[in-house]
Amino acid sequence: MIKSLRGMNDILSEDYERYTYFIKTASDVASRYGFHFIETPLLEETALFKRSVGESSDIVGKEMYQFIDKGKNDVCLRPEGTAGVVRAFIQKKLDKAGGTHRFFYHGSMFRYERPQKGRLRQFHQFGVESFGVDSVYEDATMIMMASDILKELGIGYRLQLNSLGDNNCMPEYKNKLIKFVKEGEDSICEDCVRRLETNPIRVLDCKNERCQELYKDAPKLLNCLCESCEKDFTTLQKILNENGVAYEIDTNLVRGLDYYSKTAFEFVSDNIGSQSAIAGGGRYDRLVEFLDGRPTPAVGFAMGIERLMELIVMPESLKDGYYIGAIDEKAINLVLQLAQRKRKTDKVTVEYKAKNFKNHIKGANKVDAKYFCIVGSNEIVNGTIVVKNLENKTEQIIKQKEF
Repeated sequence: MIKSLRGMNDILSEDYERYTYFIKTASDVASRYGFHFIETPLLEETALFKRSVGESSDIVGKEMYQFIDKGKNDVCLRPEGTAGVVRAFIQKKLDKAGGTHRFFYHGSMFRYERPQKGRLRQFHQFGVESFGVDSVYEDATMIMMASDILKELGIGYRLQLNSLGDNNCMPEYKNKLIKFVKEGEDSICEDCVRRLETNPIRVLDCKNERCQELYKDAPKLLNCLCESCEKDFTTLQKILNENGVAYEIDTNLVRGLDYYSKTAFEFVSDNIGSQSAIAGGGRYDRLVEFLDGRPTPAVGFAMGIERLMELIVMPESLKDGYYIGAIDEKAINLVLQLAQRKRKTDKVTVEYKAKNFKNHIKGANKVDAKYFCIVGSNEIVNGTIVVKNLENKTEQIIKQKEF
């Protein structure tokens, strides 16, 4: 028997209901904030992610589904969504058009990592990206949008904030951090040794307990911010306070991708393991320029849908639509005709096998139909149909032409 690949799951029945409920809720919230849907390809040039995500990242170094296609192109399945949206933004010359452009997207991402609960090799993300607004108010808007999505889904969270500085203050901080880490280099893991050479700030993102213990005493970037970055970070906290969004400062919070600067944030849940991130993002003002576009300020976030699935509080299921069945074989054609007519305005489930009344009722309840409709030999002769409301248990016989 052929099975699905490891870490690549099917989405069926209740999971599908939760998945589509998440997509609808998140999309509705993003639309209310003035964002528009964008769809980018699953397959992109590998160079896109090497230049954006960064070759120092585990995503590019270890986890990408990368191969040479039949046209000898070096391609990969997208491991994250932001780079593709930026590529589309530049390709469509929106960077040269100026103005503000706001997008949201959802779909499959692929990373070859060890599958575990809430972390798959093919997983799904919902993401939001904003281009052209060089204001910390846009950062705050992103955070409030993510907060609104989680609240509407009934998901509790803690919000963590940090600032990654910019080109004015980051270089000095990196030098201090490198000096600190090298003093204890014998105690850090191999990944941190590598990161120290490629992207030093990412050592703070290490999950190794021994490394984390060491980094508790590391220099804090918040103490090294330039005047502009410090002002923005203070303003961000003020906006969140005024809008009732609770947060905590995490001085070791960094983003796992190389293109972030200034605001960094993560939403975490304690209900799926210790300190588990369920959404994260920040500002990435340099990425458009990195990918040969005109320098454009940008900020965004992404949510891992699988991580949120078990936390979603689903609304109470309501009966909906019609179930139509036949008592005997000669009524089946009529049932199909009535169903097709009714589908112009309503959801209709049809049973094409003739069954008795009791078995048809079971079928109607199984699909949560609000109305149970039946046609037999008497109804054929009389030109009628029996319609039973399964919520209030009322029943009536009406003319088929009025159905």
